[in-house]
Amino acid sequence: MYEGLILLCLVVGVVVLIRPKKDGCLDAPVVIRRSGVYHATLAPQLVRAQLFLEIIIDQLAQDPLPAGDIDSQFFLVRDEVGAYLLAVGRRGDVLYFQAILPLLNETDTDVIRQFSGQVMVNLKMAVVADEQVSVQLRTAVQNAASDVNNLCSTLGSA
Repeated sequence: MYEGLILLCLVVGVVVLIRPKKDGCLDAPVVIRRSGVYHATLAPQLVRAQLFLEIIIDQLAQDPLPAGDIDSQFFLVRDEVGAYLLAVGRRGDVLYFQAILPLLNETDTDVIRQFSGQVMVNLKMAVVADEQVSVQLRTAVQNAASDVNNLCSTLGSA
């Protein structure tokens, strides 16, 4: 009688220990749109970056960018929680943001470049802005980062 109970407990214990975990699936990215202003695609863990993006938009509202499309500019942002990769580009009058967590097994620039390319694959550049506009965009991101006490380093452009 006791042997059967012990055997049952062992079988239940083994089944509980070896069953597959259900938390292995990845969450879908968070997409935030403000029509005609910006489109942000964020990793689910990076919803906290939305405030930073709004501050970048405010910086650019004070000093608007001249007309023209801008290749994605890549940044490594460190806030009070941790670090993430940010890409900012413009097509038409809409700014496109992408933010993801860095991976340890690849270079950060390659990771954000791939993610940004996947998001912006169907958004072809019509009128390319000159390099001065890209510099103005990078400056706005850097100024916004200092406003919220984030450290922000430029990783390059597409």
